[in-house]
Amino acid sequence: MALIFGLSSLSRTPTFVSTVDKYMHALLYAGFGALLVRALAGGWHRRVTVAVVATTILIAAVYGVSDEFHQSFVPHRSVEAMDVVADTVGASIAAIALYAWYINRVRYDL
Repeated sequence: MALIFGLSSLSRTPTFVSTVDKYMHALLYAGFGALLVRALAGGWHRRVTVAVVATTILIAAVYGVSDEFHQSFVPHRSVEAMDVVADTVGASIAAIALYAWYINRVRYDL
């Protein structure tokens, strides 16, 4: 969260094509989502449940909204709803991937 907040505080960021910017949002929030899943599950080798995945997605989406609100106060930054969508998609992909990894690990006793 601190990394995302710090990056959002920069008034001048590298200029990207709009689609690349969305990929960067998704990538950052995928990392955030993976860390959230592990924290909510209680560690790296703990059970990942649907509730953990849903909570992760909800927290990431709310933090994405708060991040855009924060950016509204930073000079030369803009608020974009599609950034929140990209944030939520990135966190969702990571959370669902970790859930699937957990299910396969349990199923095949890895």
